[in-house]
Amino acid sequence: MTELIKPKEFLVEDGEGKQLRYILSNFPAVEGREIVSKYPLSNLPKIGDYKESEETMFKLMKYVAVEPKPGVIIPLATRDLVNNHCPDWEVLGKIEMAMMEKNCSFFRNGKSYAFFENLAQIFLTRISEMLIPLSVPSSPTEKQPSTN
Repeated sequence: MTELIKPKEFLVEDGEGKQLRYILSNFPAVEGREIVSKYPLSNLPKIGDYKESEETMFKLMKYVAVEPKPGVIIPLATRDLVNNHCPDWEVLGKIEMAMMEKNCSFFRNGKSYAFFENLAQIFLTRISEMLIPLSVPSSPTEKQPSTN
């Protein structure tokens, strides 16, 4: 069983207004380093690697638990447990963001959106810088008319 580090209650509403309760944990140092280094880039639309994104999500979810009855703590460590305790992808996404905010000081106080926006902009700028010199003109260059 995954040891929960500094567990904290997290309440979230599903799409029908039902309040759900989860227990969030801090990541251990090494696992946290891996999750935090992979999470942002693997989740960028059109750029990230979905398989790696999914693997990273499952590593993160090992540190999220539910307590179906007092004293019974179940970490969401498998695909089936995540699917059984997260009614939809939106609830799962809210849990993931809450975990990143809990475990990363630079994601707190609304900074997560700005962080991802800046990261995406930097990444797109770098991609453009690499691709522009490689691009072939779309039409042949024409000889300039003579000025004589």
